[in-house]
Amino acid sequence: MSLIDVEYERPGNPVDTIENIAAINDWSFERSGEDEITISIAGYWCDYHVSFSWMEDLEALHLACAFDLKVPEPRKTEIMRLLALVNEQLWMGHFDLWNREGVVIFRQSLLLAGGADPTSAQIEGLLANALEACERYYQAFQFVVWAGKSASEAVDTALFETAGEA
Repeated sequence: MSLIDVEYERPGNPVDTIENIAAINDWSFERSGEDEITISIAGYWCDYHVSFSWMEDLEALHLACAFDLKVPEPRKTEIMRLLALVNEQLWMGHFDLWNREGVVIFRQSLLLAGGADPTSAQIEGLLANALEACERYYQAFQFVVWAGKSASEAVDTALFETAGEA
């Protein structure tokens, strides 16, 4: 049901804008379809695989950012606890566990209703937010999966900030 009945036409595919930004920044990318692009970006802790998908029916640009971390079955419950602790710290976007693949991803969407095109600043904001969240919490996920730490121990360690210089 539409609250306002207005006709509009979208001038282009928002993924085209992202492809242009990736090319300008000399990022490695692959356009797997008209409505999807995947970009590889090097981070401090690992390489991130960022996928943008245009969801025309929702008029939303979806970002999914994954890193190489396979969650073994025995650690999934603790990772779910960690996801809850981490997600309550985030203002935009959230982390999910893709259960079938056992992969942690960060997800966020940009609503482009009414034929709006994303600006470079909006795309940069989406990307910056995703990479900041992944960089900030990557070690917490590692601590739970590989060091056997609890979710609360891992998030406390990830949020620990030092003051001054040694």
